[in-house]
Amino acid sequence: MKLGSDIADNRPERLANARAPVWHGSDPARSIRVKTLLMEALQLQAHQRTSFIFAETDSLIRDEVLSLIAAHERAGTFMGDPSSRIQARSDVAPAKGEEPGAMIGHYRLLNLIGEGGFGRVYLADQREPVVRQVALKIIKVGMDTHQVIARFEAERQVLAMMEHPGIARVIDAGATDSGRPYFVMELVQGMPITVYCDEHRLSVDQRLELFRQLCEAVQYAHLKGIIHRDLKPNNLLVVQNNGRPMLKVIDFGIAKATSGRLGEHAVTEIRQLLGTPDYMSPEQADLQAADLDTRADVYSLGVVLYELLCGTTPLDQARLHSGSFAEMQRMIREEEPPRPSARVAAELDRNDVGLNRSISPARLATQLRGDLDWITLKALEKDRDRRYATPAEMAEDIRRHLNHQPVVAAPPAVGYLLRKFARR
Repeated sequence: MKLGSDIADNRPERLANARAPVWHGSDPARSIRVKTLLMEALQLQAHQRTSFIFAETDSLIRDEVLSLIAAHERAGTFMGDPSSRIQARSDVAPAKGEEPGAMIGHYRLLNLIGEGGFGRVYLADQREPVVRQVALKIIKVGMDTHQVIARFEAERQVLAMMEHPGIARVIDAGATDSGRPYFVMELVQGMPITVYCDEHRLSVDQRLELFRQLCEAVQYAHLKGIIHRDLKPNNLLVVQNNGRPMLKVIDFGIAKATSGRLGEHAVTEIRQLLGTPDYMSPEQADLQAADLDTRADVYSLGVVLYELLCGTTPLDQARLHSGSFAEMQRMIREEEPPRPSARVAAELDRNDVGLNRSISPARLATQLRGDLDWITLKALEKDRDRRYATPAEMAEDIRRHLNHQPVVAAPPAVGYLLRKFARR
């Protein structure tokens, strides 16, 4: 979503005369909080925004942000003439000298290839010391608030620590003539892992081999002290390397440093829900949880594996996004997903699921039954103490399955299931 500088330049008084909604600018800290929540909400899909905003405990701030979002959705674009009404504009032009064709350092901008609430990503030509194409990410005009710059810098630092073939790497960093930071990344022209697997009709075993690459990359990040916290197909891209699929993890924008060495800005505030609910661990959905650890990423890996095997995420997406924020939290924390084999067996009329895996749905359900059911459900345990401790452990169990060896994952004992039922 593209926002105007009316929000980002920290001047809420410009909205004081707007007919509706009104931005209360008397408290600078409150205005910044409203602005920050609004910018983050507008990065989400429309059906996800209300749930995100209801995480805010201050009802006045919540109502104000919801009214601004409602105005945006009515207008279709954002922030036109504030003296008459809040309306949208479809784009915020890049600063002079930062549009396609311009030079930033050693890089000539070619065209826009990606855009989020805070930043733009350009395809660029590097001219020296080597000639190659790269991706250059720069904060948008007007988005250069202290909090956004801190998060942007944290992402750059996170990526700069990584030297792994499965993680997009940082090549360079600097600031534009107008003083806004940018960093230059390896250009990853790939497809989301689920799309790649379906378009190439990869078998279950081929998907598992690709998934093991993903586990290895995430394990490397964990060893560097980084929790990704937003592992989902759009951040897991597959490229062709000498005719073979190779996975690249991107977007460490909401990563958390387990060691604290990236500083306070690398750790998201408590009571601020960031991430994607469909792939979010129960503890990440708990706004009171302050001790998030690497097992949150293990849970997200379990969701990705479930989708690779079944063609859908574990929780019903329509229900997850249509209810209240509290109901969304409850589903993530409490609802147990069906076994992958049972999910496929219940939807045998979905011919695309089997076709995309070069197998009939009935045979697919049979293939998933047993090891792959238990491996997936172990990663998706609501109690993180019962999950795989690391992505490497999960990858090792998949290796055992592929080699027809006994796996560590096993169906939970009857007593455990009864205790869970009683607790619910």
